[in-house]
Amino acid sequence: MTIHTTPQQTAATPTRATVLPRVVRLGGSAPAPAPATSGSGRLSTLGLVTVLLGAFLPMLDFFIVNVALPTIDRDLKAGPATLELFVAGYGIAYAVLLVLGGRLGDLYGRKKLFVAGALLFGLTSAACGFAPTALALVAARVAQGASAALMLPQALATIQAATEGERRAKAMGVYGAVGGIAVVIGQVLGGVLLSANLFGTGWRFIFLVNVPVALVAVVLALRTVPETRSANPARVDVPGTVLLAASLLALLVPLMEGRSLGWPVWTWVLLALFPVLLTSFVVVERRGERRGDVPLIPISLLRLRGLKVGLTMAVPFFAGFGGFMMVMAVALQVGLHEGPIASGFAMVPMAAGFFAASLAGPRLLARFGSRVIVTGAVIQAVGLGVLALTVANDWSGISPWVLLPGMVIAGTGQGLVMPPLIRLVLSQIPVERAGVGGGILATTQQSSLALGVATLGTLFLSLAPSMGMRDALTLVLGLQFAATFLVVALSTRLPRSVG
Repeated sequence: MTIHTTPQQTAATPTRATVLPRVVRLGGSAPAPAPATSGSGRLSTLGLVTVLLGAFLPMLDFFIVNVALPTIDRDLKAGPATLELFVAGYGIAYAVLLVLGGRLGDLYGRKKLFVAGALLFGLTSAACGFAPTALALVAARVAQGASAALMLPQALATIQAATEGERRAKAMGVYGAVGGIAVVIGQVLGGVLLSANLFGTGWRFIFLVNVPVALVAVVLALRTVPETRSANPARVDVPGTVLLAASLLALLVPLMEGRSLGWPVWTWVLLALFPVLLTSFVVVERRGERRGDVPLIPISLLRLRGLKVGLTMAVPFFAGFGGFMMVMAVALQVGLHEGPIASGFAMVPMAAGFFAASLAGPRLLARFGSRVIVTGAVIQAVGLGVLALTVANDWSGISPWVLLPGMVIAGTGQGLVMPPLIRLVLSQIPVERAGVGGGILATTQQSSLALGVATLGTLFLSLAPSMGMRDALTLVLGLQFAATFLVVALSTRLPRSVG
């Protein structure tokens, strides 16, 4: 999701990225970019739909597997730790390679990388669908996350490069809404596909359905999406990429696997290495920026108040969201013995609340500024509180219908936080560095989703056998309720208006 610029570009280059009249050759030195073209109609409506489809698929697939976890567990004899890897392994690969995918798009052409990413996403989805064992599915999910990281950054970068003015603002608003809706729709669609058992494929069809959709995205992209790339693309930051990957793996892998393995020594060693690796990453990135290089994540951007506060706020918000979606899917099916379709449709009220709020969000944000995000966080906290009390009060009488009020309230609050937060944070970043800021935000989002699965998901799965499903779920909802007040406190520090 990145449009990278060199420090010299900040003052000297136009804010619009170069649009190429032809495809850039892969390999060797890139040809000199053609002069920037003018006009705001370069990305047609169908082209916008195409890149939004490319953004929708990876976000959808992070969550679509949740509702199938109990079925996959029974079929492949996976076990709790492997179940977490099905979800978080995808998210880790996605988060680690997201900024790198944007850098490659800047260098070789975003249309080219979008098409390559979509093709690989279809292939890795097929590998997931035909995986014979649990470990094979984990490996395929990691590869699927890597292909998503190649495809998704090109969507936002293409919107920024091939639109301008009011059209760009509207497209960005739709992009934020699509991202949020995808993560809720994922579990609904997963339940429907799992229950339909099309062609006798069971859970495998939730992955196989991606193949024709990815092929459609490829065909549409070749016909409707203009080729763009950065006028002065930066080289790949290999040390930064390696250190970021090592940092995330050192944190997330032991959190997911430690409990089921009895916390062996290597898990504690990795956790101890995490702050060392993260500090090394910051030092290397800062040193590279001082030399005039373009690091994977320019540390100087973090001095921007809107970005710094927004990223800090995104961690508890998205971690809670990722953990919540996994825990609810498991609780509904294993604890309440609901079928996949009932479990999926239990999320429909949340999706409806999110969709309605995200539609109203842009107008409310323009009028009330970041107070919309503060209000949304408070509403989400109320929804989580209602859900926790509902679960604790009468577990035996719980059903998707009984959970409906809390789901609607929580979804409405999330819809007032997620898309406005993305738009507000990006509005604080200089236009010529908006791609970099968007990449940092997306990496934080995906890392936090995986962190939520690794922490809240692990806690729930470890406590449910001893405490019982009701008490374990109540505790997790209570923890997310408490964390939401941190989101509320941080949201009050966001810039008041959209720049």
